[in-house]
Amino acid sequence: MMKMAILGAGGIAVKMASTITKMENVEAYAVAARDLDRAQAFADQYGFTRAYGSYEEMLADDAVDLVYIATPHSHHFKHAKMSLEAGKNVLCEKAFTVNAAQARELMDLAKEKKLLITEAIWTRYMPSRKMINDIIASGVIGEVTSLTANLGYELKDVKRIWDPKLAGGALLDVGVYLINFARMVFGEDMTDISATAVFRNGVDMIDSITMTFAGEKMASTQASVYGALDRDGAVFGTDGYIKIQNVNNPEVIKVYDKDYQEVASYLPPEQITGYEYEVEACRKAIENGDLECPEMPHEETVKVLEIMDSIRKSWGYDIPVNA
Repeated sequence: MMKMAILGAGGIAVKMASTITKMENVEAYAVAARDLDRAQAFADQYGFTRAYGSYEEMLADDAVDLVYIATPHSHHFKHAKMSLEAGKNVLCEKAFTVNAAQARELMDLAKEKKLLITEAIWTRYMPSRKMINDIIASGVIGEVTSLTANLGYELKDVKRIWDPKLAGGALLDVGVYLINFARMVFGEDMTDISATAVFRNGVDMIDSITMTFAGEKMASTQASVYGALDRDGAVFGTDGYIKIQNVNNPEVIKVYDKDYQEVASYLPPEQITGYEYEVEACRKAIENGDLECPEMPHEETVKVLEIMDSIRKSWGYDIPVNA
């Protein structure tokens, strides 16, 4: 039984707690917050065995097998590094770090310590990823030529979104999913990227990102924290297309022919929340002594961060770094 700990007791931690308390082979063992009362209330509500009023105390607990980093983007590097230095395997919420340099440093440290570290970008671990790729590989929509996708939520008044000191903006919060979606469909051979943004308080709030890939393939995407988008995605081919309802957590995947007639429809399997797949991948990796999860290799996490680094550089948006 893998004993799992959550570092941070905010909104994303709630979703993870709701997941692991319903999983087999995983124990909701410990939670840490910046004060004990908050951690204890969280532990009591979700049935965790232990609550800690500081991150350091939890990381000193020898029973912890895996630490989930659930703090804001700006603090991922610091808290993941603390966890690795304490000898803990790490599942770090997306975006993995603020930039690629931080990611490389964490991965080097994990390798040195012989510990697992991986990015908790759930779409990489979900069964729907294979379902979409299998449909494409079947040839039913012919040669794939392009895709579109959008992802957006009304988050403009959430402090971690609009505050540069918390690594705010649409790109790290939702744009990261769209870049990953395009690369899951078209592969890693990206030939060009361009992006524009609408800014508020110096932070990107709406992003339009266009990526081209080898084989003359193009992905057109939009990310927003200004308002709710429909979250739909589509993959287009010479003989038809695929429509995905909610690219962030696919609900239904439909296939159409080139005459716009629906020819197939697929439902992803029932799930707890969708987070269980990344946790189970970590459990298996730890059991096997692996230092990364095949669903999201270290190299790919770094590459996506490099892409986002280059986008922000083109905008002149420099996120303050918390060491």
